Amino acid sequence: MELPEQVPGAEKSQFRLLGTRRFLPFFLTQFLGAFNDNLFRNALIVSITFGASAAAHDAGVMANAAQGLFILPFFLFSALAGQLADKYEKSRLIRQTRLIEVFLMCLGAVALYFSHVPSLLAVIFLMGVLATIFGPLKYSLMPQHLRQSELVGGNALVDAGTFVAILIGTIAGGLLAPTSAGGAAVATAGGIGASDAHIGAAVALVGVALLMYACARFIPRAEATDPGLRVDFNPITATWQVIRIAAKTRAIFLSLLGISWFWLVGALLLAQLPAYAKEVLGGDKTVYTLLLASFSVGTALGSLCCEKLSGHKVEIGLVPLGSIGMTICLLDLYFASPGSHPGIHEAGTPVISWLTFLKEGGWDVALDCALIGLFGGLFIVPLYALVLQRSTESHRARIIACNNILNAGFMVLAAALAIVWLEVLDFTIPQMFILAAVLNAAVAIYIYSLVPEFLMRFLTWILVNILYRVKVRGLEHIPEHGPALIVCNHVSFMDPLVIGGSVRRPVRFVMDHNIFKIPVLSFIFRTAGAIPIAPAREDPEALQKAFDRVDAELANGEIVCIFPEGKLTKDGELNEFKRGVEKILERRPVPVVPMALRGLWGSFFSRRDGKAPMSRLPSRFWSRIEMVVTAPVPGDDASATSLQRIVSGLRGEWQ
Repeated sequence: MELPEQVPGAEKSQFRLLGTRRFLPFFLTQFLGAFNDNLFRNALIVSITFGASAAAHDAGVMANAAQGLFILPFFLFSALAGQLADKYEKSRLIRQTRLIEVFLMCLGAVALYFSHVPSLLAVIFLMGVLATIFGPLKYSLMPQHLRQSELVGGNALVDAGTFVAILIGTIAGGLLAPTSAGGAAVATAGGIGASDAHIGAAVALVGVALLMYACARFIPRAEATDPGLRVDFNPITATWQVIRIAAKTRAIFLSLLGISWFWLVGALLLAQLPAYAKEVLGGDKTVYTLLLASFSVGTALGSLCCEKLSGHKVEIGLVPLGSIGMTICLLDLYFASPGSHPGIHEAGTPVISWLTFLKEGGWDVALDCALIGLFGGLFIVPLYALVLQRSTESHRARIIACNNILNAGFMVLAAALAIVWLEVLDFTIPQMFILAAVLNAAVAIYIYSLVPEFLMRFLTWILVNILYRVKVRGLEHIPEHGPALIVCNHVSFMDPLVIGGSVRRPVRFVMDHNIFKIPVLSFIFRTAGAIPIAPAREDPEALQKAFDRVDAELANGEIVCIFPEGKLTKDGELNEFKRGVEKILERRPVPVVPMALRGLWGSFFSRRDGKAPMSRLPSRFWSRIEMVVTAPVPGDDASATSLQRIVSGLRGEWQ
């Protein structure tokens, strides 16, 4: 499918995607599928956990069995699902899987009506099979229907919608599940008892499945990206192959590990919420629903905030912010829990509702759950967007399949960790929150040490957003693919950070070698792959190496940014452009994108009043600056003089 032309201002809101056929039917299909999965599972789990069933003492076993059966297909069939999504047209596969789900929900409705637990568990396993097939389809389809500038917003909407669907499905499953308070189930050897509530759940399951199939029929075509692929049906060799494909790019594979780690922490938290609400907080199922709602709404809000905070681009600087926030909130959740901080619920008192829970001081627990979700959204959305952006189109679905395999493995690890922690070591659920916080901090530090780009982007994001309010105009002129040379005026040491933090693609900066001696900035620039350059009179060999590296980066299809003035302005005026830009274009005449920065003169990092940068305290924070970009100039037609004239015009009267 060919996308419409990008128009200025089209990126103002991610929600406008909900008005397009290339996104809305797919979004609704995903939303309704997540809703149905959780309605079915939680109707079963809640009725076992809170119901008057003879199997009540095995509630934890049944809940873990249901979770395990849903996850098992991700191990067995993810590699096959990734191959199918790369080999065949995706919208057709989605329609086929949704049609199968209609029949599966009919089977589930019958099993639910007769309360036959073995059949219900079989349906959960088959639902896991369909979810396994759908996973690579949904994430590999988005880059074919969305622009690069829409990937973050699209991922944010999908993730937010998924967690809202989980919440609504869970609430609906809880309301439709029979409990002791509802006067329901009569235990039998083969099931948990039929009820009118089960009839309502059965009708809802089939109705939503039919609506989901109707939405899937409107998803536009997404052509096969590797139609010549030979499908390997051996789950062992196929799984190993998709892992090898994903591991070829270090940043992608570590991003997949980061995503899987989020699901491990989430599984540790969510799997314990029913028991935590009942046994630790002394609440009924409405308290469990409240905590789950807090986490789900928080995650949805965090996901949606990513698009605004990142400025419509993949901003991996938000990932460390998310991991730090999750760690702090997990620790606080421990201190907010009864036993570690008395005052919410004393053992032996009657079961309480969510209103009583909040009145007796449960706000901090609910808030911690919401903030863990919010920071989790900031953590996971940029990672998903980075994987989709940097993965090769022909292998994208298989990389997503690898993600599903890793997610499943980490969730199983979470279940095993919970069993050892709670049953073998006999620790408490609140103490598990400390374990999760410590592990989260340790894993985050390890990942950021392996890929300093995450930490570099975080420092860049913090510095730029504390000091400035950046308004960007004309960003659509920077090519989304292929090599390009950016030329810009040079006002302050912050210029590369402002540019690198605003341009969606990674930028290789050519910078004075002395800048690499500045603490913090040196780490950021080296990690970003900046190219040091020295004047010919100081080090002619270093100068030649710089030109060779620039040519190599352009040959690899990267974006390189140079400041043709060769030095910071001492008076706020534009200095003469040096001939180095012409030397670069003589070797490789790539498109040249003129750009100008406005409002940085006089800042802490500039040479105003003849003083060296950073020789005085900052006089202002969050000041307004602009970055203005214009249409590329063909490399064969560009000269230092013509480019200086264009940049001078962009710069205008505002320095």
